[in-house]
Amino acid sequence: MHRFVFRRLLGALCSAALGSAFFAAPAPAQTAPARPTAGARFVADSLDQYVQRGLRLWQIPGLAVVVVKDGQVVVSKGFGVRAVGRPEPVDANTQFLIASNSKLFTGTALAQLEQDKKLSLNDPATKYLPGFQLYDPVSTQLVTVRDLLGHHLGTKTFQGDFTFWSSDLSREEILQRVRLLKPTAPFRQDYGYCNAGFLAAGQIIPAVTGGTTWEAYVEQTLLKPLGMTNTSMLTAGVAQRPNVALPYSNAYGPLAVLPYDQVDNLGPAASMVSCVNDLGKWLQFQLDSGKVQGRRVLPWATLRRTRDVNTAVSARKSALLPEHFRTYGLGVFAADYNGRQVFWHTGGANGFVSNTCFVPEEGLGIAVLTNQDNQSFFEALRYQLLDAYLGMPYTDRSRQLWQRGAPSRADTRADIEKLNARVAKKAKPELPLKAYAGQYTHPLYGPITVEAQGKQLVVRFSHHPALTASLAYMDGQQFRTTYSNLAYGIFPATFTVEGGQVKAVELRVNDGIEQDPYVFVRG
Repeated sequence: MHRFVFRRLLGALCSAALGSAFFAAPAPAQTAPARPTAGARFVADSLDQYVQRGLRLWQIPGLAVVVVKDGQVVVSKGFGVRAVGRPEPVDANTQFLIASNSKLFTGTALAQLEQDKKLSLNDPATKYLPGFQLYDPVSTQLVTVRDLLGHHLGTKTFQGDFTFWSSDLSREEILQRVRLLKPTAPFRQDYGYCNAGFLAAGQIIPAVTGGTTWEAYVEQTLLKPLGMTNTSMLTAGVAQRPNVALPYSNAYGPLAVLPYDQVDNLGPAASMVSCVNDLGKWLQFQLDSGKVQGRRVLPWATLRRTRDVNTAVSARKSALLPEHFRTYGLGVFAADYNGRQVFWHTGGANGFVSNTCFVPEEGLGIAVLTNQDNQSFFEALRYQLLDAYLGMPYTDRSRQLWQRGAPSRADTRADIEKLNARVAKKAKPELPLKAYAGQYTHPLYGPITVEAQGKQLVVRFSHHPALTASLAYMDGQQFRTTYSNLAYGIFPATFTVEGGQVKAVELRVNDGIEQDPYVFVRG
């Protein structure tokens, strides 16, 4: 669950994946000890070729993967390049934004604080965040630390993220605006993935530790003891790091480099940057009940707490995967997979999608990091490895997901072609462009400015200083919107005009950022 341009494909995957198989050679009926042999055979004989085919099919510049089995790292390596047109290869130490894979670190930190008697997950959030409010005052009184970590707020998935993600709003300013998120479902009834909720949970850490920030606490409690020396808690300065992948997307045209997201304001939900060598240590820690090389780092009770069911996500058999249910704990999903209990999370930032996964019953851990966000291969590879190690018959998951995503890709191309065709007619706007210029405001986002420049309009966003949108006239009161950051998409912008006066403009962004449009009213 997870961010950005890739979400349209990922959403199709997730809805289908509420069930059948991956890339091990077909295995006859066999006893449990033989299953690891199939997985080991895949890693030794097929992994490299499979990944290289996937990189070509999905147009992914670079990928890194780590597999842990029975306490040992059996593979930790990179494929492809960090940047298109440059020779530097991805290796096991190449850093990628891991986005929502940060969440389990946050959930683990809070579970440990409960273990240390510093808080209870059932405490009201307002006990530690006195000014924190939800849209509904009753929900404000009821919301607990557990609710924040379990996506129980009643908001729609990603609601508010256009305002919050990669913006210049501080953590405190985001929390002030959570009260403006009008729920679309009853409190605690439905699952709605909420990054702002995880931010609120992370902000409880300084409240109960005497001021130690989320990033400092996680680094002291987890990263340093685990030896994760090449993992950063924040995205600040990521572009200057010596071995970091560049972000790419081909969702709205040819493969293009994107700006790095700056999401330290949502740190507890999304800001960590890591590599597969370090994530291998994280997986070993998860698989050895909180130990590293026999040395206990955290109590098993802490890890177990993160995995306990906090939220029911689905109880329907998948049409695609061998699973029947999905739940959410404290920053980690759980499901059955061919009879085993599997824990995982995905992460997406503009230009990056990734996953981490572990199967304690099999001593198996997997992490996949990629630097292209409009693809499902990062998940196909995970499922392929699960199939190999868990005794599933062969299915080429990459090809399966490619074919499943084909209609969505075709729809996106067709939508853009239709918009371009309307612009190409070169119709004359019903009003002079300067009539649309001015300041517009949205109650959650705040102000934007529309300017007339030559034959188009330009939108400037008060809380995204590096982001602009060019509006090319189509017809009626609609303009084609093209964002300077291509991850935000290409969509119609619709102006409301009454009595010859422009009153409002409706803008939308890629539904992997936020699903609903924003209506900005002219001030």
